[in-house]
Amino acid sequence: MRKPYIVGITGGSASGKTLFLNKLLHAFDPDEICLISQDNYYKPIHQQPLDDQGIENYDTPHSFDFEAYASDIIKIQTGEKVFRQEYTFNKPNVIPKMLEFNPAPVVVVEGIFVLYSPELADLLDLKLFIDAKDYIKLKRRIVRDKVERGCDLDDVLYRYEKHVMPTYEKYIAPFKHDADLIIPNNDNFEKALEMVKVFLKEKITQQPNIEKG
Repeated sequence: MRKPYIVGITGGSASGKTLFLNKLLHAFDPDEICLISQDNYYKPIHQQPLDDQGIENYDTPHSFDFEAYASDIIKIQTGEKVFRQEYTFNKPNVIPKMLEFNPAPVVVVEGIFVLYSPELADLLDLKLFIDAKDYIKLKRRIVRDKVERGCDLDDVLYRYEKHVMPTYEKYIAPFKHDADLIIPNNDNFEKALEMVKVFLKEKITQQPNIEKG
């Protein structure tokens, strides 16, 4: 098998990571690229930290199982399939799917803490940071959580002020300059996206074979 090229994509909440990822994935055949998102490695709700108002804070490093996340990436690296139950954001009416991750020449590791966590950062061959101004991220967060997920606006604003921004300043922004490429996304990221596509396609053709194990 060929040793996969591991790409880490991070940035603040609502910086545009999902849109960037979707456009990147569509540029490759399914057997060329595998996405493993941090979103499926949340700890159970009873293990989530509480803020001083007793509200679960899903935006801290303590909210995720980094050990399991890193373990699954390593399995993919060695040619194993990985199965993981989908995280459904605690929606009681949604039945979680069993997700299957298959080895591929390019593996994308995505999440707000992939540079913060040494277990993850040390596995990355390329580190991308999607960046946007704070007021733009807030607007996007409101649209995502209120419109797409049905969250109450007051709850969205509370979490952004008390959870999202403090986390960004403490755990995400300090690692911004560890990235190999910082991609501004206040308006669009098309030029950077095209550059990343070309780079990864070249990596796929250049990858040497390695022994499994």
